[in-house]
Amino acid sequence: MNDVFFQDPWWLIVIKVLALFVILLLWTIFNVWYERRLVGKMQHRLGPIMNGPFGLAQALADGAKLLVKEDFRPQHTDKWVFNLAPVLTGMAAFTTWTVIPFGGQVEIFGVSTRLQVTDLPVAVLFVMAIASIGIYGIVLAGWASNSTYAFLGAMRSSAQMISYEIAMGLSIVGVFLMTGTMSTYGIVEAQQAPVIFQVPFTDMQFNIGLMGWYALLLAPSFVIYGIAMVGETNRAPFDLPECESELVSGYLTEYSGFRYAMFFLAEYINMATVSAVCTTLFLGGYLPFWPLNLIEPLNNAWLGPLWFVIKVQLLFSVFVWLRGTLPRFRYDQFMDLGWKRLIPISLLWIVMVAVAPMYTVALAIVLVAILIVFASRRKQQERVPPVDPDEVFDAFAGGYPVPPRPGQVLPELARVIRSEPAQPTESEER
Repeated sequence: MNDVFFQDPWWLIVIKVLALFVILLLWTIFNVWYERRLVGKMQHRLGPIMNGPFGLAQALADGAKLLVKEDFRPQHTDKWVFNLAPVLTGMAAFTTWTVIPFGGQVEIFGVSTRLQVTDLPVAVLFVMAIASIGIYGIVLAGWASNSTYAFLGAMRSSAQMISYEIAMGLSIVGVFLMTGTMSTYGIVEAQQAPVIFQVPFTDMQFNIGLMGWYALLLAPSFVIYGIAMVGETNRAPFDLPECESELVSGYLTEYSGFRYAMFFLAEYINMATVSAVCTTLFLGGYLPFWPLNLIEPLNNAWLGPLWFVIKVQLLFSVFVWLRGTLPRFRYDQFMDLGWKRLIPISLLWIVMVAVAPMYTVALAIVLVAILIVFASRRKQQERVPPVDPDEVFDAFAGGYPVPPRPGQVLPELARVIRSEPAQPTESEER
C-alpha cells in the first residue's frame, strides 16, 4: 500500500480533495431530488417536476433558499456549542470519504495513483470513529439549544449511537476475519476471488462462479449491517431523535437557515457514506457486477467509479423504500431490536466464523435455522393467555391508557354486547 499512497504530489492530493467535495455536493443535490421523486412514485404523486428539467433544479433552489433564509439563535443557548454542532456534523460527513475507494490504480498526469484520497491500515476503524464524532454534533446541538424537545432528541440519539454502533461494529468483524486486513482497498481487492463452496467435513469444493462478495459469504453480517446503518443515520423507521409526532423536530427544533442546512446536508451525505461503506465491505466496492466482470474491457479501473456509484445508489434507494413503506418504531421496540436481537446474533455469528471460516455459507444456513426455531418457541411461550369474556377492560386501570388485549372489550362495547342501557349523562338528565 505504501508504494502508492502517501507518495502523491501535493497538487494531486488537492485535486482529489476538491473533486471529492464537488462530487459529494452534487450527489447530495441529486439524492434529495431522487428521494422526493421516488417517494412520490410510491405514493402515486408526481414529486418535484416544475423547476428545471424533470424538476432537478428544485433541490438546488431549496438549498439556495436555506442559505439566505433568516438564521437566528434563541436566547439562553450556549452560543459556541450551538454554532459548533452543525459544523462538527458536516465536517465528519465529508472526512469519512477520504478513505473510501472509488476505483483501482490509474495514471493521472503521469503519476500512478488510486482513485481514493488515501488509505490506512485501519481505515474501517477510522470510518467508525469519524461516524461517532458526527453523532456528537447531534448530541451537542440538543444540549446547547436550551429546549426540552431538542434535549430529548439528543438523548435518544446518544442511546441510538451506543446501541447500533455496537451492532454495526460487530457485523464487520467477520469481514476482518475473512480478509485479515482493515484497509478498505485491501478488502475490495479480496472480493475479486470467485466463490468456493466447500462441503462440510469433506475435501470437496465447488466453484460457484460468482464473485466472492461478502454479502454472499457473510450474509448475516450483511443483513445486520444493513439494519444498523439505518439506525445509525436516524432514518425511518428509526428516526426517533427527530420524530415530529413526539418531539416537534427533535435536536433540529431550534435550528434554521444555514445551520439547519448543514444538518440537512450531513444527513444525506451520511446516508451515502454508510451505503458506500456497505458497498466497500460487502458488495465488492468498485468491482463490476457478475457476470460483467468476465468481460475484460469492463474491468477498466476508470470504470470503477461507475460501478461504485450504481451500487451506492441502489442502497440509497433502500433508505427511500423504507421511508415510504414502514411506520416509525416505538422506542422500546427500537432498543429491543438492537440489544436483544442484533448484538447477540452478531456475537454468535462471529464465533461461528472464527471457528470455521471456510464454511461460512453452511454456517449462515445453520444460523438462520437456529433463529427460526428459537423465534417459533418464543412465540409459543409469549402467547396471550385466554381472557374472561365477562371481564370489563379498564384502559386506565394502571394510570396510563393501554389498548385492550385480544378478547377484551372496552366498557362502552361491553354494554352494547350485553344490551345494558347506558347511564344518562348530566346534560341528558337536564
